[in-house]
Amino acid sequence: MTRGTGLAALLAAAGLLLPAIPAQAATPPAAVPPGDILPGAATATPALVEGIRETADAKASPADAARGHLDAKENRYRIADARRDLAPLQSVKIGAEETVRLQQKHHGIPVFGGQYVVRMESKGGKRVVTGTSGKYFTGLRTGTRASVGKDVAVRRAVAATAARLGGKTLSKADAVRGKGGTSAKSAKAAALSGTAGGLVVIPRGEGVLAYHVTVRGTNPATGEPVLQQVYIDAGAGFPVLQFSGIKTLAAPKTAPSGKAPQAAPKAAASAAADPAAPGVKGTGLKLNSAKVDLDLYLDTTASKYLMVDSSRMLDSTKNTLTTWDARDRDVSEVAGTWPGGLKEFSHPEKDFGKDATESGAVDAHWAAGRVYDYYKKNHARDSLDGRGMTVNSLVGVTEFGFPYVNAFWDGQKMVYGSGDEEYKPLSADLDVVGHEMTHGVVENTANLVYAGQSGALNEALADYFGNAIDTAASGTSMDDPDSGLVGEDLCRTTAPRACAFRNMNDGASTSKNFLGVAFSTDNGGVHLNSTIFSGALWDLRQDVGGELADKIVYKALSEYMTPLDGFTDGRNAVLAAAKDLGVSAKQLTAVKRSFNAHGIVPGWEDALGVDSDQLLGKINTGGTGAQAGGGWWAASQSNDDGSEPYSVYAGRTDGKGAPKLMSPNDGRYHVYPATDGKTVVWAAYGTTSLDILSRPIAGGPIKKLYTSVTDVGGLRVENGVVVFESFGIFGDRHVGYLRPGDRQPAFADGGGFDVLTALPAIKNGKLAYAKLYPDPTEYKLGVEVLDLTTGKSTLTQQLGDPQSLGQTGINSTYVFSLVDENLNDEGQMGVHRSGLDGTGTVDISPESKPGALLPFDLTASEDAVTVNSVLPGFQLRNESLPKLWQLTTDGSRRERVSCNRGEQLSPAAVSGKQVVWIDGTTGWTDLVTRERPAGLCG
Repeated sequence: MTRGTGLAALLAAAGLLLPAIPAQAATPPAAVPPGDILPGAATATPALVEGIRETADAKASPADAARGHLDAKENRYRIADARRDLAPLQSVKIGAEETVRLQQKHHGIPVFGGQYVVRMESKGGKRVVTGTSGKYFTGLRTGTRASVGKDVAVRRAVAATAARLGGKTLSKADAVRGKGGTSAKSAKAAALSGTAGGLVVIPRGEGVLAYHVTVRGTNPATGEPVLQQVYIDAGAGFPVLQFSGIKTLAAPKTAPSGKAPQAAPKAAASAAADPAAPGVKGTGLKLNSAKVDLDLYLDTTASKYLMVDSSRMLDSTKNTLTTWDARDRDVSEVAGTWPGGLKEFSHPEKDFGKDATESGAVDAHWAAGRVYDYYKKNHARDSLDGRGMTVNSLVGVTEFGFPYVNAFWDGQKMVYGSGDEEYKPLSADLDVVGHEMTHGVVENTANLVYAGQSGALNEALADYFGNAIDTAASGTSMDDPDSGLVGEDLCRTTAPRACAFRNMNDGASTSKNFLGVAFSTDNGGVHLNSTIFSGALWDLRQDVGGELADKIVYKALSEYMTPLDGFTDGRNAVLAAAKDLGVSAKQLTAVKRSFNAHGIVPGWEDALGVDSDQLLGKINTGGTGAQAGGGWWAASQSNDDGSEPYSVYAGRTDGKGAPKLMSPNDGRYHVYPATDGKTVVWAAYGTTSLDILSRPIAGGPIKKLYTSVTDVGGLRVENGVVVFESFGIFGDRHVGYLRPGDRQPAFADGGGFDVLTALPAIKNGKLAYAKLYPDPTEYKLGVEVLDLTTGKSTLTQQLGDPQSLGQTGINSTYVFSLVDENLNDEGQMGVHRSGLDGTGTVDISPESKPGALLPFDLTASEDAVTVNSVLPGFQLRNESLPKLWQLTTDGSRRERVSCNRGEQLSPAAVSGKQVVWIDGTTGWTDLVTRERPAGLCG
């Protein structure tokens, strides 16, 4: 199994990180030609060819010459027809050097991340190919005809996004009052909308045909913006990959996004502004009190100066650097969209005053010019796209009227938050502006996918160039221990190290610091893992000097890297770029030493280990959960490369015996399994609907229990009673159950809009769930227990007025639940315990206690309660990731279940203190277990 490119980390659906997809059956490579060849990890096409000088057609276009070379060397590249299967994407010529990027297509359909680069030299009427690199997937065999309609794909993409955002809680925000009535509908349907793009082929195994759906809107629970890229299997309608599309300076609290997009203006939008008018020089004070020159132009009609710089662009009649006043805008209004009515920062005099300083506008406008100049002077790059595109900066954005401490690039512009009492406006540090603008450069060169290792590489390059620009402008020595800080100049009251967002000199390495996480967490660790790679680049800059290092890294980015590159690919690209630039042997050794010191070496993922026992390895799924009962577990698994639809397996929790395949191999996705040790139940996603299926563990026929046109989740089973949660088309949620022999489910809440129920658990014929219901004056939240034998339901006693409820759990004596009574405490929830009769409610983990957990999932046995939680107060690192904590049922003791690094998800109690869960520590998605807690993990 080849592991090292980080490719399967991205292609493993919406799940935990996987390293590289395995090599496919392919024709063995031909004899090594002149030059050096690095084999591809999942293809017969080389990942890198360097050191060659082979004649190409000098009269053809660069793209045709490049494809002609690939066709002429078919024995080397294993590309059957380059002109047919590689579409021109971008050709860049700088001096004699030509770089051609080609997009792979499979029977005319774009291949996700399939990009091949050909480097050439053209001068004196002659053209030679000097090297190639990238990923061309030779093993693709998938068909190209979709079985699922676009409408189904969009609906399931929106449902998957809503479930990711709010599926773990039921809150008062899920209720919307009708005028003068008590009707409750979830805001989710109105808050999110999807737009179907075309079909793409995801290069797992023989390929997965999928619809690309972009989901936009706002998080119904928090109001934060959403811009989610979702890929829906076109054969079965299941979301196989999803991640956020906005590149932020720091990891956001939730997946960011925005409203339906509008095109950003090419130039200033003022009616009287004339981009062709001559620019003028003005001044302003930065937030550090330094007076700087500003390039402006005069709106003669309104007699005011605008922060519009038309002096730098080659075509100043169309393209500018413009700074916009967004102080009255919420982040949800500007993420992924261009808001109407936005105005440029302006002033009646050319010397801007206090208002422009305190908003961060002066810093933003000045810094945008510095970053533009850096790329133009040092890398002959005209703006972010290399073709003089307009650079738009929105300054002063807030969040719900409160300070917003973040910045991002959303594909068309930079957005800078307002800052707060501790942080200046986010444009007030040149490295932050350089960081965000570099995201634009990356998008228009290698276009590194913003998830998993490629996303961490994207972040690392943004940090590197942002700080390279900043240190050069400030004259900071590379030997200064603070040279690697990102955003350190934003601090108002504290020392730079206390509030810097990251430190490239933190010494992070793959062996000690790499964290395997799901794409729902930091887009798969794009910020968590970035300093591993940026640290190597920063060491390189210290060793060989800024000028040479910047040239090497920029050449690697612009001429070698491709969208799905991971850390090892990045290393190879930088080494190849250094050789191409003719560095000395000593300097090349310094390049290798920098990566070695940070553990970025071939096969580095193999060194990651765990302290848990594996039950099912390399399951290659995510978001499907795992359950346990009666000494058995149930989980979904794909094949080794994650290309096949998911199947359901069951096995013994003591690890004895081989896992049993429970579901049919019928092309559907079999997910959300649960078991009581006698029966396994699960949901099967088809082209137009989904079925709830069951099968005895001992063997026997598969039974179809219920067909639903809407999504389901949260399946549980006990003695033939199947419990599930249904997600309606309006975002409504209802707990349903099927007794043996039932043809249609009964719903705990009647199935109407006035009451919502969610997050069920079952024990001894008693069903527990969270309930949102109308009261005479407002909606209330409570935990209810329904006795399925008597039909009697009992609301448990509440200690306050819950604003949000999480997962419930139940054993023979108690019902447990996650409860949030204070929405201003960073999401902390208490763990409540009540008697089955609803009385005797106590806090076994108080919400407001110092050091309280931030739990979002819960499971209970007779002896213990296990929660999925993070610890408050930590910066983004291992301690802030979801871990499993176990409480005694009286709350007298709290311990970590495992000391594994990375992310641990989907806990399921077995008996006693044993828990099974899905773990991403090794870089794979594994189902693991421990029989008892590990203690406090130091």
